[in-house]
Amino acid sequence: MKTSILASQETGNTKGVPGADDFDVQRIRADFPILQRSVRGKPLIYFDNAATAQKPAVVIDSVDTYYRSMNANINRGVHYLGEQATLAYDDAREKIREFINAEDAREIVFVRGTTEAVNLIANTYGRKNIGKDDEIVITAMEHHSNIVPWQLLCEATGAKLRVVPITDDGELRLDEFEKILSERTKLVSVVYISNALGTVNAVKEIIDRAHRLGIPVMIDGAQSTPHCAIDVRRLDCDFYAFSGHKLFGPNGIGVLYGKVKFLDALPPFQGGGDMIRSVTFERTTYKDSPHKFEAGTPNISGAIGLGAAVDYVSCIGMTRIAEYERYLLKYATDKLAEVDGIKIIGTAKEKAGVISFVCDDVHPHDIGTVLDLDGIAIRAGHHCTQPLMERLGLVATARASFSFYNTFDEIDYFIDAVRRMLKVFKR
Repeated sequence: MKTSILASQETGNTKGVPGADDFDVQRIRADFPILQRSVRGKPLIYFDNAATAQKPAVVIDSVDTYYRSMNANINRGVHYLGEQATLAYDDAREKIREFINAEDAREIVFVRGTTEAVNLIANTYGRKNIGKDDEIVITAMEHHSNIVPWQLLCEATGAKLRVVPITDDGELRLDEFEKILSERTKLVSVVYISNALGTVNAVKEIIDRAHRLGIPVMIDGAQSTPHCAIDVRRLDCDFYAFSGHKLFGPNGIGVLYGKVKFLDALPPFQGGGDMIRSVTFERTTYKDSPHKFEAGTPNISGAIGLGAAVDYVSCIGMTRIAEYERYLLKYATDKLAEVDGIKIIGTAKEKAGVISFVCDDVHPHDIGTVLDLDGIAIRAGHHCTQPLMERLGLVATARASFSFYNTFDEIDYFIDAVRRMLKVFKR
C-alpha cells in the first residue's frame, strides 16, 4: 500500500488499529468539501477542530436552501414562506431536543454560542439568585467564556468566585471540590472537556455531589457535544451549553439547555420583538421559554443548519464517532511521545481528541507557522485559558485536535513534519 498522505486519503489506511477498520473515514471525508482542497501546495490536514469544525455539504446545502427557497422571518408572517421558515426553525429545535435527550422543546434556547449561553445564565439566574458573599464554583481549566461572565457577576453583586484546582496531569482535584462546596455555593459551572488539555471531567459525579447540597450545575459542553453522546437527563445537569460551529454546523448559532423549572423562573435576557405577549407603555408581559430568551429575529439559517448537522452526526452515531476518535488520540499520543524534545501537556487518564504540546526553545507560534507550510492546521497560543497556562507554568502550547474525518496517515504526516520542524530549529 502506498503511504503518501495523498494516497492515504484515497485508501483510508487504519494502520491495523483493532476496531478502527469498520469506520469508513474516506466516505465521511468525501462529505466535507474543504477537505478536498490544498493549502500551500499540500493536501490540507486540519487538526484545529477544537477551535471550529469543518462543515459537511448537507449543512452548507441546508443554509443555501433556506436563503434560496424560504427566506422569511418566523413566527409572525401568515404567508407561505413565513410558514415554511417557522416549520424548519421549530423542526431544528426538536432535532436538538432529541439529540441531547431533553425532555421538552421548551428547554432548548437558541443562542449565538456557548459564550452567550453562559452570559445569559449569569445575567438572569445569577443576578436573581446570587448576592453578596455568595459563591460560584468553577475550575482551573475553564475557558475564558466560563470565567469572565462570573467575574462580571461577582463585581456587580459582591459574590465570590471559587476555583477547583487541578493536578499536574490536568485532572480535577475532586477532593478539593468537595471541600469548596458549602451553604454559600449558589452555582457550579464546569467544563465537560477541556479545550486546552482534552481532559474529560467526571461531570456526572460533580453534578451528583452538588445536587446533594441543593446546588444547581451548569455544564460547558462546547467540546463534549461534538465528540460523545450527550444525555442531559442522565447527567441531570440544570443547564448545558454548546456551540453549533464546533458540531459541524454554522457559525453564530448555539444552544442553551435549561430545566423548565429554572427557565420559567428566570427573567428575560434581552428585550425586543417576538419574546413578548403584550406591550404597553406601562407594562410588558413575556412569552414562556424558550421564546422569552430569543428576542428579535434569530439566526434562522443557523438553526436550520445546526439541525442538519445533528442529523448528519446522528446517522453516523455519536458512540461510533467517539470510539474512532479514541483510536486517533491514542495513536497520535503514542507517536508524538516518541519524538525527542516534545513534551505533551495534559495527561489525564480520561481524554478526548486533544493533544497540547511544547518544545524546548521553540515558541508554539513558530511550531504552528512551520507546520502550516506543510498544509497542517493546528492551534498555537493560550487557547483562551490563560489562568490554566499560568497554573502549568506556560505562556502557550501548540495544540492538535482531532475529529472523525481525520486519518491515521494524516497523523503520520504530522509527526514527520514535527520531526522536520525540530531539525530546522536545532540547526
